[in-house]
Amino acid sequence: MAKATQAADIIGGWPEEAREAAKLVLDTHGEPDESTDSQLIWYNAGPWKRVVASRVFYHHEFPAPHTDSVESVIDYRVPPEMATPLAAFDGSVVVERTAGEVSARCHDEQANLLALNLMHDIVTGRRSVDEAREYYAKEFLDYRRQKPTPYMEKLHLAPPTELAADPDRRVLSDDDLERAVAEGRSKS
Repeated sequence: MAKATQAADIIGGWPEEAREAAKLVLDTHGEPDESTDSQLIWYNAGPWKRVVASRVFYHHEFPAPHTDSVESVIDYRVPPEMATPLAAFDGSVVVERTAGEVSARCHDEQANLLALNLMHDIVTGRRSVDEAREYYAKEFLDYRRQKPTPYMEKLHLAPPTELAADPDRRVLSDDDLERAVAEGRSKS
């Protein structure tokens, strides 16, 4: 577990883009639960299952040029057919179907709230991908105008009432696997 000076020392060597974003998370949640030279990790911080501030950052053009280095994770089951629309909405929204997690990676947690609230709107049919992108841009600008930004203030979705993980379904039987092993042995 990292101590205050350790977290500050760790991010002190990070690129400015990642250091600035990590500092915002440190200011909000305090010291991380885990740290390495390249990541700070908080568990059950605010509405998040996990928050990861990373030394690595990605250039992102939507809705305006910025860098992504803070990932916020929630438990959420995304139907498989919704993965493509979510990728079209925002490439920084990541669906982990088997784990039952969805994350957003941006510069700060407010933008991650915005992205995940809009992800939920898309999955539930409340907004189309285009409508979600338009709303994202509007709220992004409203934040800078110091106007109300309800989707950047909190998650507007209930925690899952059932297990969010989706282990998929088995298509190979034990007999199939045993026959394959036997065939493999007979060829050697």
